[in-house]
Amino acid sequence: MKKRLDFSLVLPCFNEDPVFEESVASIIQILQTTKFSFEILFVDDTSTDTTRKLIARACKRYSFCRYVFHPANMGRGAAVSTGIRQARAEIVGYIDIDCEVSPLYIPSCVQIIRNNTADIVVGKRIYRTSFSSIIREILSVGYRMIADRILGTDGIDTESGYKFFRRRTFLPVLATIKDQHWFWDTESIVLSRRAGLRIQEEPVLFLRRLDKKSSVRILPDTLLYLKNVWEFSRRI
Repeated sequence: MKKRLDFSLVLPCFNEDPVFEESVASIIQILQTTKFSFEILFVDDTSTDTTRKLIARACKRYSFCRYVFHPANMGRGAAVSTGIRQARAEIVGYIDIDCEVSPLYIPSCVQIIRNNTADIVVGKRIYRTSFSSIIREILSVGYRMIADRILGTDGIDTESGYKFFRRRTFLPVLATIKDQHWFWDTESIVLSRRAGLRIQEEPVLFLRRLDKKSSVRILPDTLLYLKNVWEFSRRI
């Protein structure tokens, strides 16, 4: 009989070659110092670099690692959804594999759900303001204000890529999420609030990686998010 796991950690991946080995080593080092039993589930969304080879190598080395490879590119939200559905533990979370938010916060997020004080824990990003992160900070704070005004998010950092869920209560919500890309995060929180799930934010420090090219496209992404917020508000 397999041992019951305390939590599952989903790592959605797409072309993570530059950060993969360092980040995974850091995540594993921290998780192995905790009292929890866990699994790491990589979900690759059809990377075009060596990410899949690196994932296979990690899973061969560590018995607590496994993977799912999407047959076609489906979006970051779809990768997270796949991981949550395939997770073996009752508590499941995901973080961005670039570790711009440290994995050090994982144990406390898991413990909050174990203590039954929340169904969802969101890492609320606190920025160490610098020239390299000021634009991301302005966009993030501005988006929170817009989302709260239109969607009633109560100022939650919905777009944080650092979330943990009580899987049993979140699965019905997951089935109603439409967007399979970056707006997945906002939908997940808004629909969870409407379903009565308890959401708690935990402060986490965001440190911009200077060795990694940002995927943020300021004008196109801003317009797309505003469009998504408006369309989603009409749907709900």
